[in-house]
Amino acid sequence: MGRPDVAIVGGGIGGLTLGLALRRHGIRARIYEQAPELGEVGAAVALAANGTRVLRELGLEPALAAASTVPTELVYRHWTGPRLVDIPVGEGYAAQFGAPFWGIHRARLQDALASAWGTEDLHLGKELVDVEMLGGRTRLTFADGTDTTATLVVGADGIRSRVRARIADEAPVYSGASGFRGLVPRSAVPELPDPDAVQFWMGPGAHVLHYAIGDVVNFLAVVDGPDPWPGPGGMIPAAPGELEEAFRDWHPAVRALLGAVPQSPRWGLFALPPLPRWSADRMVLLGDAAHAMVPHHGQGANLTLEDAAVLADLLADTTSDADLPAALATYERLRRCRTRQVARSAWVTSPLLHLPDGPAARARDRRLADLVEDFSWIHAYDHREPAGLRTRRKASA
Repeated sequence: MGRPDVAIVGGGIGGLTLGLALRRHGIRARIYEQAPELGEVGAAVALAANGTRVLRELGLEPALAAASTVPTELVYRHWTGPRLVDIPVGEGYAAQFGAPFWGIHRARLQDALASAWGTEDLHLGKELVDVEMLGGRTRLTFADGTDTTATLVVGADGIRSRVRARIADEAPVYSGASGFRGLVPRSAVPELPDPDAVQFWMGPGAHVLHYAIGDVVNFLAVVDGPDPWPGPGGMIPAAPGELEEAFRDWHPAVRALLGAVPQSPRWGLFALPPLPRWSADRMVLLGDAAHAMVPHHGQGANLTLEDAAVLADLLADTTSDADLPAALATYERLRRCRTRQVARSAWVTSPLLHLPDGPAARARDRRLADLVEDFSWIHAYDHREPAGLRTRRKASA
């Protein structure tokens, strides 16, 4: 063979980004998405420098920058209102980390990726039901009775990935916390302090994250429980008034924000345990299918973008069928350590955000002064550096 013929299962952020990155290297990819049309679940996404530098490489910066909001600062607050720490973002962030920070609607990000991809090699309404090896190729069978084969199958099909079921027998684990989401017009919350900042409000048994996207404010309100998780999926209805009751004693601006839109369903916060492997035969995982994590560092989408860029660059170096195992082994080696570190840090952050007032909370608040130093390793990461990919790309230019 020459370059691999790639079938990507999943047409979300990860699948589309991988397809675009492969196309940039001259590698054909086909995307198979089970939904009848492309769409993203969730209100918004925070794109940090480690993710936006990937999108910049793909030529998407003009479109995405125009659709994004750059926050003024990162603020942590006590649940009653006082600021505990504030860190400037804006242009200084881009200068420090080499790429911007954007807040953007998930739908706008998805639209930009889908527009860049086009309709050729995009197959909708393709629900995967079986994967099997056929000699030197892998066959995918879909619920509509159709099938296809490829030299490499990439599972970019999310936390409940069907491709992963053929690679590693691991199921998502409930974190013990759940969230409510909303998009609120700025005009509906004039009392919200510093609306252009990314803000965490921390309190006993709960926290609220919010940031602006244009004329709206996106929020995620996280509460402890229910435990155990009562539903088979990741989202369940909540009784009327549950969100209001959970935050009834919090600062009036928080209550106004959460009450400005109808209460959403309750989203369970799940994560995958570390997988023993990410690939098998001619299949490999990407994004949430490999390392779904709780959202407390806002890094799920960013790490998925990193995955796509690294995998595409490694596949670009393959010239024969025999090169694939080494490329996939290198991809696993590079990505497993990185994603496990971020996932572990996000997992232990949740209880820290939910501490009741007292000595432990005061110790946490003092540690917030070192936030930039503690987490710069996440944002400063350049996906091209660990494998020498930047050097190889320059040499081939």
